[in-house]
Amino acid sequence: QVQLVQSGGGSVQAGGSLRLSCAASGFSYDPYSMTWFRQAPGKDREGVAAISTSGAITRYADSVKGRFTISRDNAKKTVYLQMDSLKAEDTAMYYCAATRVWGFSFIPAQQNYWGQGTQVTVSS
Repeated sequence: QVQLVQSGGGSVQAGGSLRLSCAASGFSYDPYSMTWFRQAPGKDREGVAAISTSGAITRYADSVKGRFTISRDNAKKTVYLQMDSLKAEDTAMYYCAATRVWGFSFIPAQQNYWGQGTQVTVSS
């Protein structure tokens, strides 16, 4: 059974930090690039950070660049999103996703598997 199980998230004041984790099981994790998306109420799902299969290449949305850090541990089949200097506009449901697209992808339709989502709420 393919699963991406997320943990972390919660509520924090502006300027604070949170760390999200996403553990994969039931499929061969190494060939998949991993992406973190978020979706705020009434808005489209947007990619915020992506990492290549080896972890050598990362990409960030302009809105989070310099504040968020994506990483992966292939031995643990887990991807992480460290979120620092959080802002109220970072409030959203966050999802991890896996794709076989070469490199990485910020396109939701190109993702093969999704995590269950975890809420991040930042109060100002």
